[in-house]
Amino acid sequence: MNIIVAALSAFLLAAPSLVTAATIVPGPQRKKPKTNAQETLMNPQKANEKAPAKFNAQFSTSKGDFTVEVHREWSPLGADRFYNLVKAGYYDDCAFFRAIKGFMVQFGINGSPAVNAQWSKARIPDDEPIGAQSNARGFLSFAMAGPNTRTTQLFINYADNSNLDGMGFTPFGKVTGGMDVVDKLYQGYGEGAPHGMGPEQGRIQSEGNSYLKGEFPKLDYIKAAKIKG
Repeated sequence: MNIIVAALSAFLLAAPSLVTAATIVPGPQRKKPKTNAQETLMNPQKANEKAPAKFNAQFSTSKGDFTVEVHREWSPLGADRFYNLVKAGYYDDCAFFRAIKGFMVQFGINGSPAVNAQWSKARIPDDEPIGAQSNARGFLSFAMAGPNTRTTQLFINYADNSNLDGMGFTPFGKVTGGMDVVDKLYQGYGEGAPHGMGPEQGRIQSEGNSYLKGEFPKLDYIKAAKIKG
């Protein structure tokens, strides 16, 4: 009998620890639903909102803030693409990877290779220039590799680059505040590889910000870009 009692007592003493262990086993983890912006970031086909006729975008950078005023009539498809990219947070943490004194500063390759893979072929057709705007100082246009190849990359003109007007670079906005901030963005690396000492665009696409921060630590970055109405 004493053996039975002793065995039962030992079981009861052990039982609470078993119950305690069972209660701390984690259940299945629920994934947070993606936001509309996150879905757009990974699916360019969802970037299809029509931009307002006129709106502002506020850029917060490592050198300070600047504001871009966009006029859709200047470049409708370009304005729509820019509007959707900013809303999706595409430009957040993007580097100003090509800055050439007296010419322009270029940006718009995402810091994530996975995002770049989705957008590198998401081209939009060229907009016909309306003739009223030019690539003057402070104006913003899409970079491209030839006709109908605009995707996500942009440049802000440091000087009068009206020679670009007839080459398909159609301005869609202009810097209306903070051009002094744009002027301060780091220009020390100059032209990109292989013609200069700056970053190689192919490696930015495939390696993202890890490549830039490792080999070009002085570059400036966009902290966040937001539509301001």
